[in-house]
Amino acid sequence: MNQEQLSRMGVGQGFIAALDQSGGSTPRALANYGISEDAYTNEDEMFELVHKMRSRIITSPAFDSEHILGAILFEKTMNSQIEGLYTADYLWEKKHILPFLKIDLGLETLQDGVSLMKPIDNLNDILEVAVTRNIFGTKMRSVIKENNEAGIKAVVEQQFEVALKVLTFGLVPIIEPEIDINMADKVAAEITLKKYLLENLKLLPKDLKVIFKLTIPSTDNFYRDLMLHPQVLRVVALSGGYLRSDANQKLAANHGLIASFSRALLEGLNDGQSDAEFNETLSQSIKDIYKASIT
Repeated sequence: MNQEQLSRMGVGQGFIAALDQSGGSTPRALANYGISEDAYTNEDEMFELVHKMRSRIITSPAFDSEHILGAILFEKTMNSQIEGLYTADYLWEKKHILPFLKIDLGLETLQDGVSLMKPIDNLNDILEVAVTRNIFGTKMRSVIKENNEAGIKAVVEQQFEVALKVLTFGLVPIIEPEIDINMADKVAAEITLKKYLLENLKLLPKDLKVIFKLTIPSTDNFYRDLMLHPQVLRVVALSGGYLRSDANQKLAANHGLIASFSRALLEGLNDGQSDAEFNETLSQSIKDIYKASIT
């Protein structure tokens, strides 16, 4: 494991940019960017367009290591190139930004108030390629819709099972059990989730560290004890559907919590913008998220 990268992720100032929209969410991401579905006729063309969008973001002078610690990539993005380099190599060598890889394959149907991850049958193959592509860490997402004890317990146990496999490849896992921001019992679900996160951390070998990606809590600084845990490298927050201004305001109220935003980061970007307009919009977004992440 690269100690320089590990140190940067652990104590560096900034946030993680989530650029990992996959097959299901890509059409919406492109539509928000001003590219409608009639602009492509198949999946290959769709992914070519989204890679072009991501390349424009990553190569922008606004996308820099002064504000950004890492970027989460989709598998096709990892295996694509930017200016002659694989994306992860471009991020680290040209930008000094840590590359992460989304490894989950989507969600199961809702059961016990949660959606577990679909089985990742080719996990070893994915992780082997990630190592050869110089990926630093991984990310996998589950969703919690209700404060169901059995469901939340199952989500956390599945996340840690995959995380342990990721760690054997020398990669740092981002564990993402997302709590739906619209839940009526969100506060109770956060209490249940934290209980099981702390319980499973006790089972982790003492020399290993993980990152948590969590919905911004309803109670300010609720995850402070997770941030201080010796086996937690960082706790980052997803925007969860909040507008960027709302997400930043909530984030800033949680000392030490940093962003890992996707939709909120890309808000306002459009394919039709000139490079100057695009870079200025992205720069303002990045600066706003950075400011909220360093409180």
